[in-house]
Amino acid sequence: MLAAERRDHLLGLLAREGKVVAKDVAADLGISEDSVRRDLRDLAAEGLCQRVYGGALPVSPAVVGYAARQSVAPDGKRRVDSAAAALVRPGGTLILDGGTTALAVAQALPQDLACTVITHSPTVASALLDHPLAELFLLGGRIFKHSAVACGAAAVEAAQNISADLCLLGVTGVHPEAGLTTADAEEAAMKRALSARAADTYILASSEKIGTASRFRVLPWEKVSGLVTDADPHDAVVEQLKALGLEVLPAD
Repeated sequence: MLAAERRDHLLGLLAREGKVVAKDVAADLGISEDSVRRDLRDLAAEGLCQRVYGGALPVSPAVVGYAARQSVAPDGKRRVDSAAAALVRPGGTLILDGGTTALAVAQALPQDLACTVITHSPTVASALLDHPLAELFLLGGRIFKHSAVACGAAAVEAAQNISADLCLLGVTGVHPEAGLTTADAEEAAMKRALSARAADTYILASSEKIGTASRFRVLPWEKVSGLVTDADPHDAVVEQLKALGLEVLPAD
């Protein structure tokens, strides 16, 4: 089989099965695992898959820059933000992550909702400046421009001095095996620090992130209260997530 044919075969497996297991592909095609791993390295270098131990997973489309992400699945994000905003109770304290989905949640908070919002995102904070009843706290630190959020030691330390009822957290990948992932190590650490300070953490993920993975793990499933997504409730990956005991809240 030619290299181009192997490439198409691997991409087809990712699309159909949601993963590639290198040893299985090598056995099926009668080639070495080294050849499969080399093909996967080439695909990963082109941004077409996310390599993991033993093979590869579909890569998240949400790893592009902040401005570009605003045009990714805008309808799905609107459905997710409405469902997520409904989780915020009157008088409650919310930790709201950064990113385009979190920004949409901030914009979806009802104007008559009295609450406290803690965020490390300047864009989320700016979106809430005109909210008449939301008390606003902005955590500082080095600004990670890719996602327009504060990260690093100063931001993590600031997060350790807060507490909240609810944390709404964005990720770039949601996969039953790879877990909850994002593309930057410091951003992943910041998300863990925020989640640790809330009684409940819900993950915000529009459908294009379901079944995909990025480089760095954010949280294990047992640390998460639920997932808010507009993905089809009968999607195979969503069914696997439910089988893990995860509460999946549909965003209609």
